Amino acid sequence: MSSALTACGVLSMESSDNPANEELTLFTAASLTDAFEEIGQQFENNHTNIAVELNIAGSSQLSQQIIRGAPADVFASANRTQMDVVVDAGVLDRQQVELFAYNELVVVYPRANLAQLMTLTDLSRPEVKLVVAAEEVPVGSYTQTFLDNASRDSAFSPSYKTDVLENIVSYEQNVRAVLNKVMLGEADAGVVYRSDVFANVDQTAIAILEIPEHLNVQAAYYIAPVRDTSLSRQFVDTVLSPAGQAILESYGFVPLE
Repeated sequence: MSSALTACGVLSMESSDNPANEELTLFTAASLTDAFEEIGQQFENNHTNIAVELNIAGSSQLSQQIIRGAPADVFASANRTQMDVVVDAGVLDRQQVELFAYNELVVVYPRANLAQLMTLTDLSRPEVKLVVAAEEVPVGSYTQTFLDNASRDSAFSPSYKTDVLENIVSYEQNVRAVLNKVMLGEADAGVVYRSDVFANVDQTAIAILEIPEHLNVQAAYYIAPVRDTSLSRQFVDTVLSPAGQAILESYGFVPLE
């Protein structure tokens, strides 16, 4: 299996060793990139002449692509909302939607820390430059919820959310774009999933501020076959299997109990 970033910003994967008789196309939330690359590789290893391809984007982008007829076999979303968008459009069966993992938020910043961030309250300082995901993207919606929770907490100013929003210099369409901008030094900090800290990034280049549990959000991930084929259902079963859950956990996701 090989990986490449296409011109449109979508990560595609296909086997280069043997010609495949069949392709399985996964429409996958950006935060799942690394975990699903490994699960996809395992699936290829266990299925002769199958090529797995990943279409990577924000969940809201993926749901719209699917509704418009894009050739998806499986959809893995970072929230239930975007899965329901596809269900409500009549494209997939609600009964086949499965919860498969959890995640949570952290604040990530360059280890050089030129903004001298020490606590979450520092995100509201006027000179701090922040990057977050757009609100229509699951991680962007979760970020807004975190800011709402903090603004109601006595440890923060009631204007905390307003002050933080004034510091945002860019809204991105997926969580990996947020992480990349922080790593490139284009922002002092960003809000990403904990799993992104486990991703294939230079761990010496970034650091995190923890978000306390009472302020944080439990992000729930859902998966379903779009094309109701045996191969699609087998991939969903692989994600839900002990081996699939172990891979997800190794990338910072919280597996099902």
